[in-house]
Amino acid sequence: MTASDSQGPRSRRAKVVRVRPAGDDHQVVTTHGGPGVYRREPCDDCPWRKDAVNVFPAEAFRHSASTAYDAAQETFACHQSGKEKPALCAGFLLRGAEHNLSVRIRLMTGDIADDVHDGGHALHDDYRAMAIANGVPPDDPAIAPCRESSYSERDADPDGDCEEEEGER
Repeated sequence: MTASDSQGPRSRRAKVVRVRPAGDDHQVVTTHGGPGVYRREPCDDCPWRKDAVNVFPAEAFRHSASTAYDAAQETFACHQSGKEKPALCAGFLLRGAEHNLSVRIRLMTGDIADDVHDGGHALHDDYRAMAIANGVPPDDPAIAPCRESSYSERDADPDGDCEEEEGER
């Protein structure tokens, strides 16, 4: 097997294995292999950012939901990196990859360092929250198996000064 047709995460060249339309102007592309890079901070219109909802159609989130299933091996790439040089999405690494087997292995082997940050942007707590904020109905079967993240906004506020009123939890 040559490096160009390897399906492993260290393959230097990404191979497109599936393309699914998502609305009129978008698509979800599944690749195998690639250089194994990742983004360090969410991009301007990252769907994990709370201030970037409705950039992509709900169908895109249905297609990508399996990246947040328990022991998932497919990962969520940054849409700005493109299919030729895919990079893991920083938002995904911060909020959606906790139960992803591929990411966990890369973290254990040091392929992903502890250098990803939110850039000061509020992010959705997990994949379900992101998908619902972008138009996927809460009872949609595609997001039902998505694992919850152990992250919560209260965890991000160690002083306990959440702006939420006490009775809202």
